[in-house]
Amino acid sequence: MPSPYRALFAAPGSRGFSAAGFIGRMPLSMMGIGVVTMISELTGRYGLAGALSATIALAAALIGPQISRLVDQYGQRRVLRPATLVSLTAATGLLLATSFRWPDWVLFVCAAGIGSVPSLGAMVRARWAALYRGTPQLHTAYSFESVVDEVCFIFGPIVSIGLSTAWFPEAGPLLAACFLAVGVFWLTAQRATEPEPHPREQRGGGSALRAGGLQVLVSTFVATGAIFGAVDVVTVAFADERGHKGAASIVLATCAVGSCTAGIVFGLLRFAGPPARRWLLGVCAMAVSMIPLLLVGNLPFLAVALFVAGLSFAPTMITTMALVEEHVPRTQLTEGMTWVSTGLAVGVALGSSVAGWVIDAAGARAGYGVPVVSGAVAVAVGFLGYRRLSRPAPGRGGSVEQHDEHEERHMA
Repeated sequence: MPSPYRALFAAPGSRGFSAAGFIGRMPLSMMGIGVVTMISELTGRYGLAGALSATIALAAALIGPQISRLVDQYGQRRVLRPATLVSLTAATGLLLATSFRWPDWVLFVCAAGIGSVPSLGAMVRARWAALYRGTPQLHTAYSFESVVDEVCFIFGPIVSIGLSTAWFPEAGPLLAACFLAVGVFWLTAQRATEPEPHPREQRGGGSALRAGGLQVLVSTFVATGAIFGAVDVVTVAFADERGHKGAASIVLATCAVGSCTAGIVFGLLRFAGPPARRWLLGVCAMAVSMIPLLLVGNLPFLAVALFVAGLSFAPTMITTMALVEEHVPRTQLTEGMTWVSTGLAVGVALGSSVAGWVIDAAGARAGYGVPVVSGAVAVAVGFLGYRRLSRPAPGRGGSVEQHDEHEERHMA
């Protein structure tokens, strides 16, 4: 039986835009940690390093949906290239400002400018949607992209930190900028698979966030992001308390490996019934998987617990993207996907901040209460908004199951 993943790339151009999207997404996990490593290596100021990393993340969260909204209106090539040039110019400014010891406010201005980096994951998913909308292959494509996300988050920080510590401090952010330039310009050179833009008169007014279903997804993913942000910070502190801080990256990688494994398997499966039900089940599983973190007492058990927790991450993200397509107008699909990433980024910033405060006050083990509480909030929001998610908005792209049902009725 041929692999669904191999069949996915039978479409002309799919290999090219997928490869470009992979390269262009590496900076997502490399730039922030690269800046932290660079600043701490050159100045020893960890507070400044963390603040700059947070500035990049929050700026990307604010600017990203606006860039994607312009992409839906004018097309990927016309918008992504100028936005990327702004981000690259800001990254160059940050490297120069750090090397020449310019004032801190210059560093923050440059960090905010880096936030104009486009959401390459949303751009690639939009291309898959244009190719396979209404077919089972789209589920496989979204699964594949979630696996690519996890691979980037596994290897990106390792490469960035390794280069900045072993070569020269600016090496990590510099390579991240190179990946961004190559990925974006290679992707936008592929015109044949670029989704058709939708001018303002075709789109209607307002933001994609007006859709009730998208509001539920974004709100839930703020809480989900808080889980991710808190787990990262607390795990580093937990390993540090036990004298093995360097092992934190390996322990965290087990969570990404679990998510990656689940994403691969999830893409091979075919499901009946509404995706909203699977999504809510995934959110509940994610929340429950946080509870064992309160009970672990050493790093090996923590690694096992995080691997198990990761099994629910990718399937939930895959189903989320399917729901975005179901609840957002086709003319605003890229913006809708980017709003989900924005909610995630805001949650990461909140979760890491609150977790840091709890660690300082009560220790690392108590810090795992933050992802537990965040998971409970995600479940509460999911249940409260479930009715919105179970009723697709009129005129939105339907799920594969709805497409199949429509075909059966038509044949009858």
